[in-house]
Amino acid sequence: MAPAQPSTRVDSWIWSVRLTKTRSTAATACRGGHVKVNGTPAKPAQHVAIGDEIRIRAAGRDRIVEVTRVVSKRVGPPVAAECFIDRSPPPPPKELLAALPQRDRGSGRPTKRERRETDRLLGRPDVG
Repeated sequence: MAPAQPSTRVDSWIWSVRLTKTRSTAATACRGGHVKVNGTPAKPAQHVAIGDEIRIRAAGRDRIVEVTRVVSKRVGPPVAAECFIDRSPPPPPKELLAALPQRDRGSGRPTKRERRETDRLLGRPDVG
């Protein structure tokens, strides 16, 4: 019989390698559909093993990581960096983020006209 491959819960692993600040945040991200393991949405209790690809939307950006080591307890940053291979796209440049239009705080939701103008400015297709 082949030896069992080590595995741990996805929410615990995401927290252990410092992709989220708390385990409850990791579990909430899983329940909200922001975490995918090998392309399928993950529940917090789903197990991950070495070689799995994890996609997580956290802190406003997408992270794509491949599991190289399974840990279930929180580890320090140098050890956490050895637990995965980061295949995430680079973050957008700060100049691009600064150029995006910002709404005044408390001004409410954009009108349909304002949304269409914003979509046109960002080059998004006109949906209707």
